[in-house]
Amino acid sequence: MSCHNPASTIEVAEGSKKIVLVGNPNVGKSVFFNALTGVYVDVSNFPGTTVDISHGKYKEDLILDTPGVYGVSSFNDEERVARDVILYGDIILNVVDALHLERDLFLTQQIIDMGKPVIVALNMMDDVERNGRKINIDMLSQKLGVTVIPTVAVKGKGIDEVKKALNNAKKGNRLSIVEENIHKVINSVDEESEALLVLEEDENIQKRHDAKFNETLRETIYSSRRKYIDEIVTEVVTEDMQKASFKTKLGRWMVQPITGIPILLFVLYIMYQAVGVFVAQTVVGITEEVIMGTYYYDFIVNLLGKFVTEENFIGQLVIGEFGLFTMTPVYLLGLLLPLVAGFYFFLSLMEDSGYLPRIATLVDKMLTYLGLNGRAVIPMILGFGCVTMATITTRLLGSKRERFIATMLLGLAIPCSAQLGVIVGLIAPLGAKYLMIYVVTIFTVFVLTGTLLNKVMPGKSTDLLIDLPPLRIPQLSNVLRKTYSKSLAFMKEAAPLFALGAAIITIMQFTGVLDSVISVFAPITEGFLKLDPRVAQAFVMGIIRRDFGAAGLDSLASAGIITGAQVVVALVAITLFVPCIAAIIVVFKERSWQESVIIWVGSFIMAFLTAGILAQIII
Repeated sequence: MSCHNPASTIEVAEGSKKIVLVGNPNVGKSVFFNALTGVYVDVSNFPGTTVDISHGKYKEDLILDTPGVYGVSSFNDEERVARDVILYGDIILNVVDALHLERDLFLTQQIIDMGKPVIVALNMMDDVERNGRKINIDMLSQKLGVTVIPTVAVKGKGIDEVKKALNNAKKGNRLSIVEENIHKVINSVDEESEALLVLEEDENIQKRHDAKFNETLRETIYSSRRKYIDEIVTEVVTEDMQKASFKTKLGRWMVQPITGIPILLFVLYIMYQAVGVFVAQTVVGITEEVIMGTYYYDFIVNLLGKFVTEENFIGQLVIGEFGLFTMTPVYLLGLLLPLVAGFYFFLSLMEDSGYLPRIATLVDKMLTYLGLNGRAVIPMILGFGCVTMATITTRLLGSKRERFIATMLLGLAIPCSAQLGVIVGLIAPLGAKYLMIYVVTIFTVFVLTGTLLNKVMPGKSTDLLIDLPPLRIPQLSNVLRKTYSKSLAFMKEAAPLFALGAAIITIMQFTGVLDSVISVFAPITEGFLKLDPRVAQAFVMGIIRRDFGAAGLDSLASAGIITGAQVVVALVAITLFVPCIAAIIVVFKERSWQESVIIWVGSFIMAFLTAGILAQIII
């Protein structure tokens, strides 16, 4: 018996079969396990991992439970353990969530392709009925080539039928591409089931048997399996929306472009009113300007002013305009914390209600043109709160290529809420014409940049593999808990970066480097952009804080120094401009220094080039 066989450490009676429970996470495997084993349950630690395997007896046979997985592979400990348990199982009891056949049957077909005898327990059939669906069980069984039994495990429905069917488990219908190639590698492995994993380029199995296949078939097999499962689901599932609940209908409307886009725009409008207007202006007006900007600022300056003076370097570093004890905590606690908490609150609401994955599904095709998939909508939405925070959340994207494109687009064309508030205040009095010029310009740059990066960067966007859970009313306690934990984690990560940024700016100001940078910008500002040279100072201040730059433009516009057209050109430049110092630091932290330099320099070029072209047209 192979040393990789999990049953090798478990006592198995001669002639007993190893029945393996397999399924995606949260499909109800534990109910079947308990129904089969009763109280005769033990737990073993799988060798070389922290993953536990539950096992027990059903009559004379051994029942082995596996971690919930989406496929048989070697991407993590859970999948490696599930793979090895399945490889040496005699019968596979595959528990499938009947409401998510598109997701779950991929694993089913992979096990069938391994050549294992399979019984499919089609669980949660009551959810199928509530959602106005019908599944042709006989046709599904015929397509897969294995016995399929409808069940509602928590109510005990179908359990007895599953027990009776176990001894009649049979091998199913393999994909034609697998059937055509599996004989080429089957002699190089111990088990027939391992041959499929050699074809799918599982490195562990290849190394275990020193077996490699000359052709690269993994992606072809995966895409063929995905296509085949989609075809099966289309044929066996029918829907009667008249019988579906309102929540089910609403969930469908949310992912269909005709209805989903208006719903999304409405939700984003509510979100903007709550976070971009109420939090960014009313709440921040109290926390930043009153609590931190007045009470805290006066207290700390009076306290530390007894020991240092703002005239020297230490004084500027500690309590100066960009001081570690003045600007840093005022910015972090007065401005950023309310915005971060507000966005995480709404993000948690959308996540817990089941709406967030529906947004990702809705915009997936659109974002594919930009080299991304639907998951990228999350950092994009967060970017309107804080680009620094959104840059960190690009970690959830599936490839290095996607993370680079998303970071570039965030830094280039997504204004944060603090900056957005000032921008709206500046453009609103100018009328709809200038508002449209601004919006169309920024959106065009966003689309063209993403499309260009998608064309020139090697590779392609990863497929969107995401669950669509039922819509539900979020629990306020859970939403608040998530908001608190995520906001706290962000503040812990952001605080040192802001302190570093404040120190750098103070040094630049004290040494005169800041004034030199402003003078370097001035010729470009006055010549190519056709703006007053004093706008250069607003650009530099925009690096420190994005809303500082926009606020600088506000003072110039209020004084009549720049016209309406010049305001729009300057706002386009400052929006496309490299993001604030904190976001820059996070970009360097999240990406390699080469990528960060490209993003930084690219933002400068795109900002001035776009604003300059616009200036030639409208000024």
